[in-house]
Amino acid sequence: MRDKILEILSSSEKALSSIELLEALNMNSVSELTSLYEVLNDLEDEALIYKTRKDKYMLFENSHLKIGRLSVNKKGFGFVTVPNLEDDIYIDESNLNGALDGDTVIIEDIKGTGKKDEGRVVKILKKSNSYVVGTYDIVNGKPSFTPDNQKLKMHIIIDKADLDDLVPGHKIRVKIEKELPNHRYLGRVDKIIGHKNDPGVDILSIVYDYGINDVFSEDVMNEVDKLPSEVKKEETLERVDLTNECIFTIDGDDTKDIDDAVSIKKDGENYILGVHIADVSYYVKEGTKLYEEAKDRGTSVYLVDRVIPMLPHKLSNGICSLNPGVERLAISCVMTIDPRGKVISHDIFESVVKSRKQMTYKNVNKVLDGDIPEDYKEFASDLKLMEELATILRKEKLSRGYLDFDTNEARILVDENCKPYDIVLRERGKGENIIEDFMIAANETVASHIFYMGYPFVYRVHEVPDDEKVSDFLNSLSLMGINIKGTRHFDNPKVMQNILDSLRDKEGFDILSMLLLRCMRKAEYKDQNLGHYGLGSKCYTHFTSPIRRFPDTTVHNLLRKYVFNKPNEHELNELISYYEMKLPEICEHSSKKEKDSIDCERDVEKMKMAEYMESHIGEEYEGIISSCLNFGMFVQLPNMVEGLVHVSDIVGDYFNYNEELNALIGQRTKKMYKIGDKVKIKVINASKETSTIDFELVEKGDKHGNTK
Repeated sequence: MRDKILEILSSSEKALSSIELLEALNMNSVSELTSLYEVLNDLEDEALIYKTRKDKYMLFENSHLKIGRLSVNKKGFGFVTVPNLEDDIYIDESNLNGALDGDTVIIEDIKGTGKKDEGRVVKILKKSNSYVVGTYDIVNGKPSFTPDNQKLKMHIIIDKADLDDLVPGHKIRVKIEKELPNHRYLGRVDKIIGHKNDPGVDILSIVYDYGINDVFSEDVMNEVDKLPSEVKKEETLERVDLTNECIFTIDGDDTKDIDDAVSIKKDGENYILGVHIADVSYYVKEGTKLYEEAKDRGTSVYLVDRVIPMLPHKLSNGICSLNPGVERLAISCVMTIDPRGKVISHDIFESVVKSRKQMTYKNVNKVLDGDIPEDYKEFASDLKLMEELATILRKEKLSRGYLDFDTNEARILVDENCKPYDIVLRERGKGENIIEDFMIAANETVASHIFYMGYPFVYRVHEVPDDEKVSDFLNSLSLMGINIKGTRHFDNPKVMQNILDSLRDKEGFDILSMLLLRCMRKAEYKDQNLGHYGLGSKCYTHFTSPIRRFPDTTVHNLLRKYVFNKPNEHELNELISYYEMKLPEICEHSSKKEKDSIDCERDVEKMKMAEYMESHIGEEYEGIISSCLNFGMFVQLPNMVEGLVHVSDIVGDYFNYNEELNALIGQRTKKMYKIGDKVKIKVINASKETSTIDFELVEKGDKHGNTK
C-alpha cells in the first residue's frame, strides 16, 4: 500500500484527502480506511508525505517544508543545512522548538521578518544526541555533568546507579535515556573514557563525541583471526604474477598502512606506468561483519598522535599492506601514457606483487635533488623517469584547468604524553607530487573504464562552484584594490585557474587562496558522474586507498563483480539492479563519515594548537589577518596557528565592521584592518578547554588615537 500511495500522490497535481486516496486505491471498507490511516501516519513520520492544514496529503518534496541538519551556535541561534540548497537557513533561538545541535529537523520558511532565509523548526525528525561526551564533577556537593559540546543546551542528570564508578574529572560518554521537563535529561554512563588529566584522553573525548569507535567488536576480531597472515600459493594462480617487476612504495616516514605501489618503464616515446593497489576487497567481503564494520566507519581517522583505522591492524598493517619483500594480492592499473600526458591504453587486472623497497618521501626527494642515499642507487633511474612523467602529467592537468591552491598544512609534534612541543608546516616535495599525479591518473582511468561500460559505480565528484559566491569574493578583492579581469561565469575550471594565478604574486596569497577555496563546493561521493571541477577531470573516482577509505574498497569490489568475474548477461543484470539500489546509500554515508572524520581531526588540531600556545602567552609574533568579523579579526601565524583579536582590544579608536570591504575601520581615524594585512601580535590568552587563542595588536595608541 505504501508504494501505491506514493505513486498516486506523485502523479496527482493537487493534494488529496484520505477519502480521495481510498477511492484511488479502490478500497471502501472501514478496516481498509483504518489501514490507510496507519500507513499515512507512518509515511508522515518518515517525512515522505506532508499533511496540510486542510487534512490533505501530498509528497513531502512538493510541500513548503524542508529537511536538514541543525548546527547551533554557542550564542544559541543555529543554521540548518539542507541538501541541494546552496545557503544554510538561519534559525533564531526562539524558533528552535527544542531541537539541539546535530538534530535532523523539518523546518518552514518564515520570510518577512527582515532576515534572509530564516526558518522555524516544526518537527525534530531524528535526534543526534543519543550519546553525549563530557566531564563528571562534584559542584557544591552535588554530582554534575558538563557536555564538551558547548552548543548543547542540555542539563543532563546522571543515573544514581552509575555514580559509584565515577571520580571528579572523569571524561565519560553518557547515553540519553529519557527527556525530562525543562530541557533536562536522564543519562546512563555508557563509557568511562578516562581522567581528563591522563595522556590522550583529551583526544579520545573528541573522537567519542563524533561517534567514532576506537576499538573493534569481538565478532569482527573473530572473523579477522581466521584470515591468513601471508598470501597462499593457490590464491595467486589465476592472477598476473608481477613479483619479478621493479615495484616499490613511496610514503611518509611513519606510514604503516601501505596501500599503493608504483612501477615505470619506457616503451619508445611512451611511458608504461603501473599503479598497484592492495586488494582489500578480496579479504573484506560483502555479508561479513568485517565488511559492515568498514562500511560503518567509512574511513580511517588521522590524529596528531594516532590513527584510528578503518580496518583492524592484521589487515591494515599486515596482509593488505604492501610491505617490502613479501607477496601481496593487488589490483593493478597499468597505463600507457604518451609524451603529451594522455593515457592511450590501459589494463586493469588482479595481480600478485612484491615490493622491492619501502621508500620515504624524504629520501626520494634527496634522490631527485641529486643527493642519492646508498640504498636508493639501484632505483635512481626509475625515480628520475617517474619525475619526468609526473612533470608531463601535471602539465596536462594544468592545461585542462587543474586547480593548485597550494595551501599550507600544519603538523603538530607531540611528546610521549601527547603534549605538543612544536608546530611546523608539513613539507611537500617532488616525491609527494609524483605520487599524487600517478594516483590521479589511475583514479581517472578506472572511473572512465566503468563509466563507458555504463554500470552503476562510485564517483568522486566536485561540482561547479556557485557563481554568486565567487563573484562576491571577486567584488571584495576589487574593493581591496585587486582587480581580476575575465568572465564571471565559472563553469570552466580554467576561469578559476586564471583567478588563482592572478593572486599568486599578491601579498597574503595564502589567505586569499584559502578564501577562494571556501567559495568552492565540497567534493563528495555520488553514484552519478558529475565530474571533478578542482582536478579539471570529466570522470573521477577513488581507487587508490582501499585500506583507508571504504569508497575505494567498494570500487575494488565493483571491479571484481563487473570485470574480473566475467558475469553472464543474467548475472550482470542482477548486479546492476542490486547496485543501482545499494550505491546511493553507500555514497551518502561515506560522504558523511568523511566529513565527521575531517571535523574531528580539525577539532583535535584546534585543541592542541591552543594547548601549545598556553605555554607561549606574552610572546610576540608576526601574522596575517585571515578574516574580519563584527566582533574582531582572526590573525594567522606562519605555522597556521590562528587567534582572535577582539574588537574591544584594538586601542586608539572604536572599530566598526564594514561588510562590503570585509574590513574593520576606525570610526574616527579611518584606520583600516583588512584580510591579507600583516600585523604584529602578542598572545594574551589560550585555553585548551575551549580550544581558543586570543591575541592583541602590539601597536600602542596614544590618547589621541594615533598609532605608531
